[in-house]
Amino acid sequence: MKFKHLLLALATSVALVGPGLAAEFKIGLNEDPDLLDPDQARSFVGRIVFASLCDKLVDITPGLEIIPQLATAWNWSDDGMELTMDLRQGVTFQDGTPFDAAAVVANIDRSQTLPESRRKSELTSVEKIEATGDHQVKFTLKAPDATLLAQLADRAGMMMSPTAFNASGLDFANNPVCSGPFSFGERVQQDRIVLNKYDGYWNADAIHVDKVTFLPIPDTTVRLANLRAGDLDMLERLAATDVKSVKADPNLSEAEAVSLGYQGITVNIANGAGAGSPIGNSKLVRQAFSWALDREAINQVVFDGAFAAGNQPFPPTSPWYTKDLPVPPRDVAKAKALLKEAGYDKVDVELTVANNPVNQQLGQVIQAMANEAGFNVSLKSTEFATLLSAQSAGDYQTDQIGWSGRIDPDGNIYSFVVTGGGLNDNDYSNPEVDKLLNEARTNNDIATRKSLYDQANHILDDELPIIYLYHQTWIWALSKDIKGFVPYPDGMIRLEGVTKG
Repeated sequence: MKFKHLLLALATSVALVGPGLAAEFKIGLNEDPDLLDPDQARSFVGRIVFASLCDKLVDITPGLEIIPQLATAWNWSDDGMELTMDLRQGVTFQDGTPFDAAAVVANIDRSQTLPESRRKSELTSVEKIEATGDHQVKFTLKAPDATLLAQLADRAGMMMSPTAFNASGLDFANNPVCSGPFSFGERVQQDRIVLNKYDGYWNADAIHVDKVTFLPIPDTTVRLANLRAGDLDMLERLAATDVKSVKADPNLSEAEAVSLGYQGITVNIANGAGAGSPIGNSKLVRQAFSWALDREAINQVVFDGAFAAGNQPFPPTSPWYTKDLPVPPRDVAKAKALLKEAGYDKVDVELTVANNPVNQQLGQVIQAMANEAGFNVSLKSTEFATLLSAQSAGDYQTDQIGWSGRIDPDGNIYSFVVTGGGLNDNDYSNPEVDKLLNEARTNNDIATRKSLYDQANHILDDELPIIYLYHQTWIWALSKDIKGFVPYPDGMIRLEGVTKG
């Protein structure tokens, strides 16, 4: 993989030599994205690509305020049942078709009705959307929804060309057409995704490179070596153990932002062929597994102390964190007792991890800790997009996987644990959790919402469909000649204002 990308970069640099030729911005990704369709996609790196490809109705600031993007203004009715949005005029999709109210209606309808859409549970509150003018839409809700604007600041709000998705159906992912600053050029699976500057972009003056190429390089050491060699301009998710080295390198710079998300272990409760294992069938076994893990030691050993130990969908620094459920210490004796109570002396567990050195090391540490409590953990290493596909199909027992986080707490919990949620790949179902989280969506009072999330977290901490482990810090490394990059807590790479050279 290393030499492959070095040769690619050399070929690219030769092609760009000469006066007046366009600048290319090369970004090293931790893995290859899944489907390049905002309705079907679920990977973090896919969202990084979408940040250049697909504008949203609204965006966020580094301070997590919601700001205009394709919607220039919005207002709520007094009863919170209607959201009216004014849309930016003079915008076109990358196929030249107009962005207008009819296009927004078509996008939201697709997100709600496409059988393969993972956005359905993010838009369940929307009863209907209608065009109330050429550049105005109105959302009518089934019940007040405190989360809707935050949903529209992410994939549910990404605008695609209706002409393109109506013509191509599910094949839209192979040639996506959106409204962002860069249009789709080509994709070679596991090798590269190339986007080209869209000259018709409404904010084209803020874009200073003509091409952006995303290169999936799972090996963190190889990714950093490519940056140092000049074959990348930037990489995302620098290994925490390499931060000191990058900071000492005069040719590189480093940027950080505390993430909104989490990393953990998703346990297959009732989804397909991977269900039916002891850890999936028994909450006592899941509790034992959790007590076998030393979360702070994981942080120190694998991440050089750069991250935060965690046991909930929200980090301990979040105002939504349930304070009376602190991160548990390791207790091997308690883990063994819980296994015995469940009727086991030993339990076999297959844990799937992504095929990069950091995740493999994390898996090995988990394996060693759990073994001391009576778990025989076998590790299965696979490419990340394959891991996601297998998880959706239920072809897994446990997966080490996380979530990049959202600005509203609903985004970190609802779709993963509500019955039928778009990202509920373990088929966990608890009517009381459903009731609490649906009520939290419809209430704008912060104290009331906090109480509802606390109650849900107590149930989830007992049943453990997801065993939360830690909360990461996004770390980027860049060439010194890259200027204007702003780190965001959502981990996205926004190229507006970024210059090279």
